[in-house]
Amino acid sequence: MHPTTPIPGEDLADLIACPKCDALYKASEPASMERAVCARCHTVLIAPRKGAGMRLIAVSLTVVILVVAATLFPFLTIRIGGASHSSSVLDAALSFQGGLFFALALAVAALIVFIPVLRALLMLYVLVPIVFDRPPARGAKAAFRMSEDLRPWSMAEIFAIGCAVALVKVADLAQVEFGPAFYMFSVLVVLVIVQDSFLCRYSVWKSLEA
Repeated sequence: MHPTTPIPGEDLADLIACPKCDALYKASEPASMERAVCARCHTVLIAPRKGAGMRLIAVSLTVVILVVAATLFPFLTIRIGGASHSSSVLDAALSFQGGLFFALALAVAALIVFIPVLRALLMLYVLVPIVFDRPPARGAKAAFRMSEDLRPWSMAEIFAIGCAVALVKVADLAQVEFGPAFYMFSVLVVLVIVQDSFLCRYSVWKSLEA
C-alpha cells in the first residue's frame, strides 16, 4: 500500500480528490504494481499497472462480443410436462414490448445490453489511441467521462446473478437447462471485475491531458 499525504491548497493540476470522502491530496504516482490510497477511507486512488491498457482493450472487445452474442443465443430452456421452451435475453426484453410494460422493456434492454456495449465501445475509443502512442481521439475526455457516469447503470452482470438466484427457486417446479448465453454472462461477471482491477482512472486522465 502506498498512501498519499493530505496537503493545503496547491495547483489544482497537482491535486487528486478521493471519490468517496472528497479528501484532497497532492498526486504522487506510485511505482508499477503499487497503489496510492486515501488515508481517511482507504479508497484506491492511483493503481498503475504495466501493460494494463492492452489488457483493457482486450477485455472491452470481449465484453462487446459476449453481450451481443448473449442477446441472441438461448439463455435458458425450461422443460415441464413434456413441453420445452427456450428464451434469449432479447426475447425476454421484447416480451414486454406491448402495453404498459413497454418502458420496462426499454429499461431492461438498456441496462443489460446497450449500456454495457456502449461503455465498452467508449473505453475502446479512449484507450486505443493512447496505447498505440497516438494523440487522444477527439472528444476522448467526454467519452471517458460518459463511460464512468454510465458505470452504475451497466447491469449485465447483476442480471446474470439475479437470474441464477431466481432459477434456483424454480428448479423444483420444472427442469431448467442453462443455455450458452447464461455462461457468456457468467464470463462477463468475471470480466467486469478484471476490468475494474486493471483500470487506473488517474492514469487515463493524465494521458488524456498530456
